[in-house]
Amino acid sequence: MEARYVFRVRVRLEVEPGAEAVSLEPRTAETTLFYDAPEPGADGWLFFRNTLWRGEVSDRAYARRLVDEWLSPPVESVAFSELQVDEEYFEALKAEIAADLEAFNADAVSEVLSKYLGSSVRV
Repeated sequence: MEARYVFRVRVRLEVEPGAEAVSLEPRTAETTLFYDAPEPGADGWLFFRNTLWRGEVSDRAYARRLVDEWLSPPVESVAFSELQVDEEYFEALKAEIAADLEAFNADAVSEVLSKYLGSSVRV
């Protein structure tokens, strides 16, 4: 069972103090960040509910702080791209959601997936 969240991240590159002969242009770089999704029901599996809304990062400042903890260059921006899952993970995710729809304030699993991930799930 495998799944990972994919984010586009822009980081700010900085020259170390004392390196006056060095300059950068541009001062930012974009990269793709992959975050392994916890198994449905395991600690942290609600990452999508707590971080995303309609396939977008719901709180950009929170996402920057979170990713900043994972990377050493300062993070300027974070954008969610997709949740990549295999069939087994996707079925387990839907089953876990279905077991507690009330926690998502929803009537159906498809509503939960749309509400938090939009159309950004790739199986």
